[in-house]
Parts: sequence; structure tokens; C-alpha cells
Amino acid sequence: MLKKMGEAVARVARKVNETVESGSDTLELRLEGNFLHRLPSEVSALQHLKAIDLSRNQFQDFPEPLTALPALETINLEENEIIDVPVEKLAAMPALRSINLRFNPLNAEVRVIAPPLIKFDMLMSPEGARAPLP
Repeated sequence: MLKKMGEAVARVARKVNETVESGSDTLELRLEGNFLHRLPSEVSALQHLKAIDLSRNQFQDFPEPLTALPALETINLEENEIIDVPVEKLAAMPALRSINLRFNPLNAEVRVIAPPLIKFDMLMSPEGARAPLP
């Protein structure tokens, strides 16, 4: 398991470094299924990033550095372990159009507070829903 996780971390580091080094016009970063539980700090340099896929990882906390990316339009955090979401910070993101939080154990407060505050699509599963087996 540790070897598998080490390989995933190395893959993520390479992907983020390639993305940062390739210039600021990067539009999409796909880091799905990599056992991530936090974002690499280099992601904050991607000021022109439009879409990020962090699905099927191990995030327990919402990766708040994403809320500082001004061009970000789409966030996919499906199938993580996120309970709480910074709704106010998300609502203040100028370009955000969609966030996928399906199959996360979101708390009831997020489910109630988020809909009237947000101007984008927030996809959530019914409370207690589980992801389908692969």
C-alpha cells in the first residue's frame, strides 16, 4: 500500500510541476484517483486554471487554496471524504460555475446553507448515498 501511495505522490508531483512549468495558460489539471489528502502548494501558482479534477482521492477537508484561483470555473471533488465546505468563499469566486461534491459525507449545514448563497451548480448526492462499486 505504501509503495502504491508513493507512486501516486510522485505522479502527482510530476503532473503539477509539468503544469506549473508549462506556463500560466494551463486550463485543466486532472489529479483524480491519486490518494491525495491535501493539495500540493504549487497549485496556487496556477492563476489561469479553469478546471480541476480531484475526484476519487482522500480529501477530508475542502482544499481551500482553490478558492484563491480567480479563473477556476469547475471543481470536481466527487468521491472524497469532505464533510464541510467554505460556502462563503466559494460564493465569492468570480468565475466558478460548477462544483461536484457527490458521494462526500457533507454535513447537514452545508446542504441547507449552500443553495441560497451560491450562484453556481453544486452537485450533491442524497444524504447517506454511497459511490457505486467499480
